[in-house]
Amino acid sequence: MDMGAELNGACHCGRVRFHVTLTDGLRTARRCTCSYCRMRGAVAISADAGSLRILSGTEVLATYKFNTGTAEHHFCSVCGIYTFHRRRSNPGEYGVNAACLEGVSPFDFAEVPVLDGENHPADTGGSARLAGVLRFERAKD
Repeated sequence: MDMGAELNGACHCGRVRFHVTLTDGLRTARRCTCSYCRMRGAVAISADAGSLRILSGTEVLATYKFNTGTAEHHFCSVCGIYTFHRRRSNPGEYGVNAACLEGVSPFDFAEVPVLDGENHPADTGGSARLAGVLRFERAKD
């Protein structure tokens, strides 16, 4: 997928629909070890905040904030699916749930970097650290 790929996305029930231009195609896919992301388990892909446009469902889009309240995790209040979030590490950027994008699956990635969000750079004064790499292997027939 090319840099600046434009895709449509939606939650499971289809009430929340959005259009997004990805920052660098699928190359920014990553997971995080913070308490919330660890439980959510989604693969997130980067997009500039101005490049995400909600097409429908703003009335059912809910937001969850915790800890510093900087990150805004958005999900459909009907089906519960996490769609995207404004990042704490860069509030001018969204992480978009790969599973919500048309034609994309979190299982499309052979490897996904896992960032150490449990030791967030805003808390430690350092830079973002890699906590590991998640490898997906396809089952053999």
